[in-house]
Amino acid sequence: MDLKNSILTDRLPKHIAIIMDGNGRWAKQKGMLRAFGHENGTKSVRQTVEACAELGIENLTLYAFSTENWNRPKLEVQTLMKLLVSSLKKEIKTLQDNNIKLAAIGSLNTLPKKVYKELFEVIESTKNNSRMTLTLALSYGSREEIINTVKEISIKVKNNIISPENIEESIINEHLYTQNLPDVDLLIRTSGEQRISNFLLWQIAYAELYFTSVLWPDFTKQHLYEAIIEYQKRERRFGKTSEQLS
Repeated sequence: MDLKNSILTDRLPKHIAIIMDGNGRWAKQKGMLRAFGHENGTKSVRQTVEACAELGIENLTLYAFSTENWNRPKLEVQTLMKLLVSSLKKEIKTLQDNNIKLAAIGSLNTLPKKVYKELFEVIESTKNNSRMTLTLALSYGSREEIINTVKEISIKVKNNIISPENIEESIINEHLYTQNLPDVDLLIRTSGEQRISNFLLWQIAYAELYFTSVLWPDFTKQHLYEAIIEYQKRERRFGKTSEQLS
């Protein structure tokens, strides 16, 4: 049975974020190098992006590489970076054909020059696409993002551009990497781990969290549909009571 038919189109999350976890374990189970898992994980990325676009999800953010991932073995980091460049080159036609805009968040200036160049070429060429925004979190860490935000606002306060009394949520949102994105409605993490791992800490304040034991290279459209159906079953109260919502 295709679960897609069970999804309520009038209650779709506007922003889905995914922690794509389990590539290494998937490869290890098959007696292969971790790089093999990362390569197969790109197929799940393609399926997930296509499924979100087909459903009408407006924003999809993927945790592709964290600031902590730089501490992984050098060979694995190099493999991930090569894979990123080749994937961007390979998928640009898919992005254009599906009217998908690519964006990126994180400390992008720490990426290797070749990756940075390729990334921004694709971002530039898809900037006018409007069906969905696909955001890659690269060299991303939420605490670092929040620290940078505090620094930027502090400088503006010091220079009398912003008054301390006027600092509210909207001001903070305007200084985050995700300033052009709405808050996350649904956060999915694969591989059975049940933690946030320094991902979009501010933006997931009211997100529904969905954890699945499926390893990322095995994640299919049907698994995405399951997550969305579970999301739609939940009552999103935002501090109110059930009675207030009914």
